[in-house]
Amino acid sequence: MCRWAAYRGEPLFLEELVSSPAHSLIEQSHCATRAKTATNGDGFGIAWYSERPEPGRYRDILPAWSDCNLRSIASQVRSPLFLAHVRAATGGGTRRDNCHPFVHGIWSFMHNGQIADFEHLRRPLETMLDNDLYHARTGSTDSELLFLLALQFGLARDPLGAMAETIAFVERLAAHLERQVLVRFTAAFTDGQQLYAVRYATDYKAPTLYAAPMGETGGYCLVSEPLNDDTEAWVEIPDGSAVVLGENGVDVRIFSPAGRPASAMDAKLSLVK
Repeated sequence: MCRWAAYRGEPLFLEELVSSPAHSLIEQSHCATRAKTATNGDGFGIAWYSERPEPGRYRDILPAWSDCNLRSIASQVRSPLFLAHVRAATGGGTRRDNCHPFVHGIWSFMHNGQIADFEHLRRPLETMLDNDLYHARTGSTDSELLFLLALQFGLARDPLGAMAETIAFVERLAAHLERQVLVRFTAAFTDGQQLYAVRYATDYKAPTLYAAPMGETGGYCLVSEPLNDDTEAWVEIPDGSAVVLGENGVDVRIFSPAGRPASAMDAKLSLVK
């Protein structure tokens, strides 16, 4: 499983998540503590927003711990909104096109999880894409395809609704083809204005997601695992939840694709203050 970190708030240097903390994302690339595998060495990537609508991006296939350029960039680039990811491949070769975050227009996306039996679902899923989105696919991962499907299903119009429709479609297709119905999906995505995250799994065993305040003026970070040992600062986001970070702060709500019953929680959660 991969590890990732995302931030929205006052401009911060990327190193505040990527390299400086005691359990930074670079540290997690070779010593993750809340994942199935401790090592996430199959490449890395960062996407950040600044003065232009489209994000900047830097990706490579080297392990994050061995790339001196990553530390240098993280110490110099300051952004109010950025995504960072270290990869442990579950499918798709170790190549730059398969490294997260994925970018299309103003949108960027990164993912931790998998689609079961993806090799049997890939081709029918790809046929759902229109020509422009089909030709935008440069890698071979299930993560990139989920991102493109969400764009196809209206990510720009209704981000969380499009993501729910995407996951529901994958589950229905797997059932129709009599394949294992299993999507594990902990992802972050943004249009450069609001930051969204989803933690969901068909089997209720979604990869971890935590949130904590960061900075002095209401910023927040979302991470696969805490960046330090301050246990009171970090709130675990429950499976079956969506998070929206925007101008009005933090909104945590139920995320339930069609076909999965909502849990017994209220329709809106207030987990992060």
